[in-house]
Amino acid sequence: MTMEFEQTISELEKRVRGLEAENAARKKENESMVGLIRELYSINSQLMNEVSMIVQNVNTLDMKLMLEKAHVMNLKYELSDPAIKEEYCYPVIRSAQETLQEIINGKKSMARFGDGEFAQINKMERHTFQRLDDKLADRLKEVLHSCHPRMLIAIANNYGTLQDFTEDASNAIRVYMMQADARIKHMELLEHDRAYYDAYVSRPYLMYKDNQTDAPKKRFEAIKEIWRERDVIIVEGAQTRMGVGNDLMEGASEVKRILAPATSSFDRYDDILKASLEYAHEGTLFLIAMGPSAGVLAYDLTVEGYQAIDIGHLDLEYEWFLAGKGERVAVKYKYNNELEGDEEAEEIFDPVYEAQIIADVSS
Repeated sequence: MTMEFEQTISELEKRVRGLEAENAARKKENESMVGLIRELYSINSQLMNEVSMIVQNVNTLDMKLMLEKAHVMNLKYELSDPAIKEEYCYPVIRSAQETLQEIINGKKSMARFGDGEFAQINKMERHTFQRLDDKLADRLKEVLHSCHPRMLIAIANNYGTLQDFTEDASNAIRVYMMQADARIKHMELLEHDRAYYDAYVSRPYLMYKDNQTDAPKKRFEAIKEIWRERDVIIVEGAQTRMGVGNDLMEGASEVKRILAPATSSFDRYDDILKASLEYAHEGTLFLIAMGPSAGVLAYDLTVEGYQAIDIGHLDLEYEWFLAGKGERVAVKYKYNNELEGDEEAEEIFDPVYEAQIIADVSS
């Protein structure tokens, strides 16, 4: 019995030694595999970095190629050679100064037509803040061709020389005018026997070469004369908050607000127009900031006897001017569709702003 027990113990010890030897061999093999995996991971990381750099270089080359192509295609329109002008009919666009004189001294209204408005008319998706709407397209076309004596039709001065603009702004315009036959589509809609006004009057800062001089300040001061000592109703997208947190509206006698939807405001257009007419009185000045619907509302209010200005992104331009960096920056508490990641504005608790709201049709 004792011998059998000893023999069993001996066999177990032998098996343990065998397992230990086998485990040691596997451990050595595993360590070798771990080393190989680490080496492969390092090689893979290097390859991924190289692939990323290649993709980045390709994207950069694509962008450079697109800009070069846009520059070449747009060049003949930017040149001032009279022979070229005979081949191409440039729209007549009054200067920003003339536009302001008509608004301030002549008490004229204004509807602005830029990429968003032309995209609507041509039924092309461009911006997320207004879905395509056939009725809106028809109304915009109606306004574009209207001849109301107190209504200025303003277009962006993108058609000829871009010498006053920064290189970034000029390149953006060139690419836009090249894509989807934008220039051709514009020319089909514009009338060559009428004078338009400068839609960039509401863009007095960022796109201009002189944005680091005192010129933008002078332009903003000239714009502020529009509402100096006037009773103003601002019709704006929710979270636009024009003049909140800055002194843009300080010269006005009174400021009231009607809130429209932040996006696709034309969905509530009838309610917005009804509220505007309900709260207006003789001498009320309307400032409208709600995307492509703004020009239509400006026109309808003008027909009703009021002065109404499609003021666009003026407040954001003023915020960027105050920041003084010559570029778009995030603006706290304000909806900003022009800077990726800044589309959702933070909530604000401002008793003065809240008291100015006379109607809310934003939902």
